[in-house]
Amino acid sequence: MSGKSMRFDAVGIEALELREAMRRRPGMWIGSTGERGLHELVFQVVGWFVNRVLAGLEGGSVEVTLTHGGGVRVAADIPVDLFVVDGDIGGHGPTAPVTGTPAAGRAGRHIARVGHDSPGPFVANVLSSRLTAEVRHGGTRRVREYARGVEAARPAATGPTTGTGTVVAFWPDSEVFDTTWCSFAVLAERFRQVAFLGRGLRISLTDERPAGGDRAVSFLFPEGVRDFVAALHAEAGASHHPEVIGFEREDPRMAGTMEVALLWSGSRPESVRGFANSRATRQGGTHLDGFRDGVAAAVTAYARDRGLLTEDNTSRADRIDDGLTAVVSVKIDDPEFLGATHELLGNAEVRDCVADAVREHLAGWFEERPERAAQIVDGILRTVDVEL
Repeated sequence: MSGKSMRFDAVGIEALELREAMRRRPGMWIGSTGERGLHELVFQVVGWFVNRVLAGLEGGSVEVTLTHGGGVRVAADIPVDLFVVDGDIGGHGPTAPVTGTPAAGRAGRHIARVGHDSPGPFVANVLSSRLTAEVRHGGTRRVREYARGVEAARPAATGPTTGTGTVVAFWPDSEVFDTTWCSFAVLAERFRQVAFLGRGLRISLTDERPAGGDRAVSFLFPEGVRDFVAALHAEAGASHHPEVIGFEREDPRMAGTMEVALLWSGSRPESVRGFANSRATRQGGTHLDGFRDGVAAAVTAYARDRGLLTEDNTSRADRIDDGLTAVVSVKIDDPEFLGATHELLGNAEVRDCVADAVREHLAGWFEERPERAAQIVDGILRTVDVEL
């Protein structure tokens, strides 16, 4: 037996064992076998496509369809070379992300932008009664088909075909899930959020299941998190729309990028949302701690330079949350989450990186707009005076 055959046998045995373990305990990979787990399965596949689109194309789009037969189809014009995955036998086309282990499919630097080490189509392949993977390239259409993670038909190449692109279609297994009916509303809201956090990405969702005809939505936000903050402000019922302060920065200290947007308006309760690799961090984390540090530092410095603060009331500038709406999104290579829910970011270096960037950008914005800066800082100090 050749060395190559021995390697294939070892990989095949490992993959088989992983499939069996995954089907016995699917909750370890998708959280549950209920509706939440079903949607997580869809998010993993869509997130994998979004990662490749953001990494490989300017703009670009991902199309998601809920089909008549209870399936989910995800399509994007992804270059074939983005399917090469280290450690996978063959390494090309739809085989790599579908049959390669999640560890082998881990994305590299600045590609893991949606989800945390998303296993992509691999988990969907194992937990679906059927999955097909198709690539169109160079006038040829290549298709592979699987049943519960096992190849069900020999690879087929057909042609000629026009255009390029990749399509993964899967039918969640009723033997695994309590329900295989995806909620259009839940998926649409999640995809809207992903589009906000992936500036220039177009993501569409079409539902072919309604008897009265298809329903569809499409999301594209050219200004990214700036648009997100503006939408949150409008949804809160605001009649006044102040300028959104926003910036994007890469920092090698945290091996990633940050995108921050914020505005102050009136005296409504604070609304600050954090995201790590486009996943909501509802419990907070170091990125939000750094954001608050940076804002407090910029406001304090501005107020002190203009004689608005004394030693007796310096702490008042720390109360910057009244009327503040903000989105803080970080995309890093190695996110460290605290707890099983992945809703609390723990990377210590992220705090200083975000704090420095927010302080510097906000200080510059204050200098360029002294009248607006005075209104904001005066409003913060007066609010605290009233509370005291």
